[in-house]
Amino acid sequence: MAVPVQLTDAEFDGFVGSHPYVVVDFWAVWCGPCKAIEPIVKDLAVKYDGKVTFAKVDADTNPTKIRQYGIMGIPTLLMFKNGVLIDTVVGAMARSALEARILKHM
Repeated sequence: MAVPVQLTDAEFDGFVGSHPYVVVDFWAVWCGPCKAIEPIVKDLAVKYDGKVTFAKVDADTNPTKIRQYGIMGIPTLLMFKNGVLIDTVVGAMARSALEARILKHM
């Protein structure tokens, strides 16, 4: 998927479990750092289409996964391989650093 898929709490487990490598961006409309990384996430979704699936979860309307994964700040990006959490990134970071973190698990 060339654009990040919007997920809800109800869709989360099925989606993450049905794709080999997923990066999930937990964000909120009011979050400045979330807005800062949004274009980076979109660009990486296009660049790695077919290799990495990107998704977004609105933290304000989907509290279940926020609690389940102990997310204390946003943006938080969770990386899953075959449905298993393998890495967590908290806060905004430079494109090169985020891309390197994603590539580390490919």
